[in-house]
Amino acid sequence: MSTPIRVWNFMGLRYWAGGISILLVLISLASFVVKQLNWGLDFTGGVLVEMAYPQTVALEPVRQALHDNGYHGAVVQYFGSSTQLLVRLPPQPSQEDKQSLATTLVQQLQAQVQQVGVVKRLEVVGPQVGDDLREQSGLAMLIALICILGYVAFRFEFKFAFGSILALFHDVIVTMGVFSVTGMTFDLTVLAAILAIIGYSINDSIVIGDRIRENFIKMRGLTPIEVINLSLSQTLRRTIFTSVTVFLVLIALLVWGGDMIFGFAVAMSIGVVFGMYSSIYIASALLLVLKITKEDFLPPVEVVDDRP
Repeated sequence: MSTPIRVWNFMGLRYWAGGISILLVLISLASFVVKQLNWGLDFTGGVLVEMAYPQTVALEPVRQALHDNGYHGAVVQYFGSSTQLLVRLPPQPSQEDKQSLATTLVQQLQAQVQQVGVVKRLEVVGPQVGDDLREQSGLAMLIALICILGYVAFRFEFKFAFGSILALFHDVIVTMGVFSVTGMTFDLTVLAAILAIIGYSINDSIVIGDRIRENFIKMRGLTPIEVINLSLSQTLRRTIFTSVTVFLVLIALLVWGGDMIFGFAVAMSIGVVFGMYSSIYIASALLLVLKITKEDFLPPVEVVDDRP
């Protein structure tokens, strides 16, 4: 005999959750307008140099020396340890040859830091390449959302597809909003995390949607709220186990993955939390707003004219 499942009243908090979601989205959009995103070198163009030294290097003298020598906007920070420097330099109006700019920047670092350094990484990205990447990344996210909308609408019906896509937009906007508010660098690894979040979130929504459709057809005498609460309670264990498994991997990436994929791990962590949340309080709760009924999940009845 199977153990009875405890039914949680998830939909009892849907108005509070909706208010929180609207607030988070508004804060994110306001931050996009005021602060924008801290675009990484992949999107803005410029020069990136990673130097390794045998001893600890003080950051402030290096920053001041680069500024005094005309390298405006240079970002100097430690990379992994206090003996490794990461210097990001945006495009300079007085320098047309980016490769020459990179070579000169390395020479300046060698002159200012009184140690023999080793160039571990040297990247040069033109501003046109950065602009193209921004346009293509936005197009990639838009195409992914449109394809998912078509798939969910085909597999379920439009009301559920609308809620699922709205949940995806919510997850993407809030995740990017966190990066905008905190000023963390938004680079290609973070973009990859955003696309992964879209896939993770829609997978959770589809699992829950399958159970909601099954229960709407099978259960009789229950209200839509009761059907949705029952469906969410039945899939809760699966959702928790999946999220915990993903979080264990993300914690390992955050602690031991290094600075190169730190942004990816942060974005994925935010996306996993909000992906689970939006599947419940956006994709599922919107079914009540759209007045979902059992008939919405039934296949259309084919009328056969058997008259002679």
